Amino acid sequence: MHKFVTTFLILCFCLPILNAQEENDSIPKTTESDSLKSTLRSSGVIMQDSLFKKKKNFNPLAPSKAAFYSAVFPGLGQIYNKRYWKVPIVYGAIGGSIYAYTWNNDNYQRFRTAFKRRLAGFDDDEFNGEGQFPFFDLDRLENQQERFQRDRDLWLVVSIGLYALNIIDANVDAHLKQFNIDDDLSFDFEPFLDLNQVTNDPTYGMALTIRF
Repeated sequence: MHKFVTTFLILCFCLPILNAQEENDSIPKTTESDSLKSTLRSSGVIMQDSLFKKKKNFNPLAPSKAAFYSAVFPGLGQIYNKRYWKVPIVYGAIGGSIYAYTWNNDNYQRFRTAFKRRLAGFDDDEFNGEGQFPFFDLDRLENQQERFQRDRDLWLVVSIGLYALNIIDANVDAHLKQFNIDDDLSFDFEPFLDLNQVTNDPTYGMALTIRF
């Protein structure tokens, strides 16, 4: 009686899988996802079509290439990642910071030159009140020189930071582009029969295998 029940349970588990396999073999196989879809549907498992999308090929060198391109020429890594809308942002951010640095550096040089000539006893600089600018005394020239020097150094740090951010963005974006975010999952139900190594009694069960 015990052997009969065992045989009956095994047949109950195996017959649906064998029938599904026969039906799946009779259908022309086009792709691996189509055959898996047919097997699951014939077994009574309903899956959505979005679960059978093909995975994209993974290129481990893509992030390094994107970072290298952006390091050689800002924005080139974004073009490599096909994120064309980011290119104007990269150019605008880095170009604007470089312009601000240049403008502050030019003004710093002007006031520094005038300050040095005043210390040398000359008053023929552009801030002597005879031209388009009002008169700047020695203290005011020194303050303006220090102000533009501080702003220049700040914009230099900002420019370097934006340049580095451009490289990081290209590298991270290349990583995220290859990150598999679809629901391409596959699973399989399989009955199994095992013997207890101590008592030699059969053990029955169901195995569920999920592949990501």
